Amino acid sequence: MKKNSDLGLLILRVGLSALLLTHGIPKLTAFINGDMAIVGDPIKLGGLISSILALIAEFIAPVLIIIGVKTRLATIPVIILMAVAAFLVHAGDPIATKEKALMYLIGFLAIGLMGAGRFSVDKK
Repeated sequence: MKKNSDLGLLILRVGLSALLLTHGIPKLTAFINGDMAIVGDPIKLGGLISSILALIAEFIAPVLIIIGVKTRLATIPVIILMAVAAFLVHAGDPIATKEKALMYLIGFLAIGLMGAGRFSVDKK
């Protein structure tokens, strides 16, 4: 049974992280090309700081999660980003608008609670 759980965690880690990278790679490209405010400023830290935090959550963290390095720690920025997206940025929007952020939040929260599994660099 444990083997199936580890395989499930691998699929969840790689699938969610790869999908999140489709948001992070364009932001990284824009940032490298000089756009220092690639996201809004929902937590009032300034556009540059908010952009750097978004890049950590949407590019660096998913790469770490895919390979299984410090997975539980790497889920924290993603969980925070998705909570901000769902509950601050889209606070007044209908559930259909919040749905993607909530699904990422739930998926990465599960990964954070369970860890990377055996099929990872950490092998825990």
